[in-house]
Amino acid sequence: MKKDIVTLSELSEEDFEKLFKRAFELKERHKKGIRENVLAGKTVGLLFDKPSTRTRISFEAATAQLGGTPIFINAKDTQLSRNEPVKDVARVLSRYMDALVIRTYSQGLIEEFAEYSSIPVINALSDLYHPCQVLSDIMTVIECKGACKALKIVWVGDGNNVANSWINAAAVIGLNLVLACPEGYFPDKKVMEKALEKKCGRITLMSDPAEAVKNADVIYTDTWVSMGQEQDKEAKQKAFGPFQVNAELVKKASKDVIVMHCLPVYRGYEMTEEVLEGPSSVVWDQSENKLHLHKAVLEALIIG
Repeated sequence: MKKDIVTLSELSEEDFEKLFKRAFELKERHKKGIRENVLAGKTVGLLFDKPSTRTRISFEAATAQLGGTPIFINAKDTQLSRNEPVKDVARVLSRYMDALVIRTYSQGLIEEFAEYSSIPVINALSDLYHPCQVLSDIMTVIECKGACKALKIVWVGDGNNVANSWINAAAVIGLNLVLACPEGYFPDKKVMEKALEKKCGRITLMSDPAEAVKNADVIYTDTWVSMGQEQDKEAKQKAFGPFQVNAELVKKASKDVIVMHCLPVYRGYEMTEEVLEGPSSVVWDQSENKLHLHKAVLEALIIG
């Protein structure tokens, strides 16, 4: 039976553990120069509506490093741009490929692809979720801290798609997650409600970043203006000013706090240069881990 990663709420705690374990194994093997060929003869399609640096390249490199062939597909160059039904495209691509990675605006489009595809479908970002990003983020937390469940993880900034996926993860594996967002920029209400219904972990929402980061083990932020929201830039910059992750804010956290950002980072806005390049930042390790986590995801979904 095929399995997709459309949201993290569909995964079990065991799924998370298996992916992390395998990602660490693959990272170690990569460091030793061990070549993988588990995806030899397999093709992975990357159907992208949105521009990408890390997500596209890490999935392409992950496929290649496992011995497979990545095929990048700009959605604008397909008949989807001329309103060909998603269910038709999904069934055709399923005859050509072994998995499909989709980065788009509409979560509904990814869900429709998953419904009609006979191959695994992986959400590489939608306006509502960014599941693979958060999987690699949690991998980084475990790598730096040895575990994740006993930690205080604080999200500072916009309640966006990455925040929603952190909420999904917290509800499945039992994290202590605090989200500090400006009024009017909270995470999706339905995502919060479904997560709280699971009664697993602790998820807290507030609007005071200084209070939120007290004794934090992890501070995480993201861009204030996501792709497609450029028209809101001025209003967001005004609302998010007090939510900048700077040295003063970081000092309120635990002494060994780690600071994270999924990139691209806009220095002087959501995070200062001092913090980004400082000793608490694990941003570059976080970015690297996308490669190894994506390898684990592709292997698990295609090979099983």
